[in-house]
Amino acid sequence: MTVAQPQPEGLTFECETGNYHTFCPISCVAWLYQKIEDSFFLVIGTKTCGYFLQNAMGVMIFAEPRYAMAELEEGDISAKLNDYDELKRLCLQIKRDRNPSVIVWIGTCTTEIIKMDLEGLAPKLEAELGIPIVVARANGLDYAFTQGEDTVLAAMAVRCPDKAPVAETEKHERNAIQKLLHFGKKKEDVVQEESEYADHPPLVLFGSLPDPVVTNLTLELKKQGIKVSGWLPAKRYTELPVLEEGYYVAGVNPFLSRTATTLMRRRKCKLIGAPFPIGPDGTRAWIEKICSVFNIQPKGLEEREAQIWAGLEDYIQLIRGKSVFFMGDNLLEVSLARFLIRCGMTCPEIGIPYMDKRYQEAELKLLEKTCQEMGVPLPKIVEKPDNYNQIQRIYELKPDLVITGMAHANPLEARGINTKWSVEFTFAQTHGFTNARDILELVTRPLRRNNSLKDLGWDKLVKEDAKV
Repeated sequence: MTVAQPQPEGLTFECETGNYHTFCPISCVAWLYQKIEDSFFLVIGTKTCGYFLQNAMGVMIFAEPRYAMAELEEGDISAKLNDYDELKRLCLQIKRDRNPSVIVWIGTCTTEIIKMDLEGLAPKLEAELGIPIVVARANGLDYAFTQGEDTVLAAMAVRCPDKAPVAETEKHERNAIQKLLHFGKKKEDVVQEESEYADHPPLVLFGSLPDPVVTNLTLELKKQGIKVSGWLPAKRYTELPVLEEGYYVAGVNPFLSRTATTLMRRRKCKLIGAPFPIGPDGTRAWIEKICSVFNIQPKGLEEREAQIWAGLEDYIQLIRGKSVFFMGDNLLEVSLARFLIRCGMTCPEIGIPYMDKRYQEAELKLLEKTCQEMGVPLPKIVEKPDNYNQIQRIYELKPDLVITGMAHANPLEARGINTKWSVEFTFAQTHGFTNARDILELVTRPLRRNNSLKDLGWDKLVKEDAKV
């Protein structure tokens, strides 16, 4: 009689069906209006939405940010006012004062509830004003606040041109990132550089990243002979990348599943399913996957990754052997956990508001592989976690660090648990080889703070005060 061999245990997934303890997705305006420099964002919602935006983006007294709030009054909600006339009045004012290349309407929960037909109003008003109007329903019905960007990029993907310009000079003019890389160079040098690229199908990357990170990742691919044909979003709306049928696309963030689906179904692009370029390990895996799709042998990546890890050793010494617990907030949890496990940490649980297993398939496989190579238990992934249950588990597990939303940070700190705001990883530069240090700077900050308190002897005073 043969005895069945035990199968290796894989990742376990649970769904606790708790509430979504995250910001509202309209907060995506905070970084998108800065990224797309010729845009204007009009958020259509109630005063509550306006108050939230003020808090999320700061009160800019002297600045003139390219976003505004179209506040719905009782007359709008009871359908006594004409939506088209009101939006036309606002958009005419925006055109007169700012003259943007595109106006993005951000629909909120209220526009969903009262069935405001933004998609029906936009084309008519667009034709009348002569300015493109993109409709994105980035409302609170989404799972995480980062998915606001996903909705906007999915709407913009439909607007990308479907034909590449014929002339080579026009091609450079359309490709903003190539124009940036060629800035200040002689024409002969540019021609020489172009000849160094391998012969591969066009590649477009999607995800909103700061310009230095965009340049960095583009250059990393250039070292492998891979040419990036464009980024979505581009720095300017007028420079949106060309998306022809059969173009290859790759994402840089785990929360862009809707954009990926739109690119595949609506634009007939081919998605490269790769881990995300967060941490040296993720960046190397991301580049290697793109190279493998284009039949290019990657070169120098092992040395590049080893060089980065050597430069992180001072931070890694602080967290090696410690444990980290993710409560779930921004959909970056799996990628960050994988990187921190590679740094020598253990992670008993990854809470995540929503898990798209198809889009994050390569990242999940890399997480599993990382745990096996580091000899640590696989984390449990809890989708839509119930925070009450999570806090009970935190008390039992006693992790060295909890990465959580802002709402739970102070209560946990008051109970002697080290925390880090997950939202900080959203706004920090975390992608690529060179930004791995910034991730560890954030992760180790509460641990370094506690070490400093111990050196000063303040931790004893705090304990004595707690007894009193």
